[in-house]
Amino acid sequence: MKLIDISHILDTQTPSYPGDPALSLSKCRALESDGYTSYLLISGLHTGTHIDVPMHLLKDDRVVADFSLDRFAGGGVLLDVRGETPIAMKRRYESRVTEGCVVLLYTGFDEHYGTKLYFTDHPAVSEELGSFLISRKIKMLGMDMPSPDHAPFPFHKALLANGILVLENLTNLNGLREHDAFEVIAFPLRISAEASPVRAVCRTG
Repeated sequence: MKLIDISHILDTQTPSYPGDPALSLSKCRALESDGYTSYLLISGLHTGTHIDVPMHLLKDDRVVADFSLDRFAGGGVLLDVRGETPIAMKRRYESRVTEGCVVLLYTGFDEHYGTKLYFTDHPAVSEELGSFLISRKIKMLGMDMPSPDHAPFPFHKALLANGILVLENLTNLNGLREHDAFEVIAFPLRISAEASPVRAVCRTG
C-alpha cells in the first residue's frame, strides 16, 4: 500500500480566495516561557485544500458534520485534462466514470498556486462534461484548481444540488498517472459549517 498526499500545506504563505480573510498562523505560546507550545490558526474554511457541502451555495441546512464518513472516500478516477479550456467530454470517460466514484481532474493548474492567476484564469468544466458527471452520480469531484467553474458558479451549484461534494485546491495529481486503481480519502473536520479543510490522500496498491 502507498499513500500519495494530494493536499497543499497550510502555512503563512497559503493563498486565500479573493475577498476571503487571509490565513494567519502564529505561535501564541512558547515552550521556554510558557511550558508548552501552541499555535493560533485564523482562516476561512475555503482556504487551502478543502471540501464544500451543499450549504456553501444552496439553501441547505446540513453542515459538514451531518454527512456520514463514507461520503468523503471512494474509488478514484483520474482524468488527465491538462491544457484544456474548457475541459471537454471525451468518449472514453463513458467506460471509466462509474456511479459512486470520485473523479479527480488533473489540470496541472496547481503550478500557479500562490499567484493571482490561479484564482482568475483557471479552466472550467464544459457543460457537456458537467452534465455527464452529474448523470453518472459520482460521489465527489476533485481538482487541482480553486473551482470547477467561474462566477456565478452554475456547475458548482449543480454538483452540490445533486449531492456531489466538491474537493478543491488539490496538488500532486501527477503522482497518480501510473496507477490504474486508487482510493481517494478526504476526511473533513467534524465541523458545523459549510466547508472544511481536509488532508486529501490517495491510497494505491
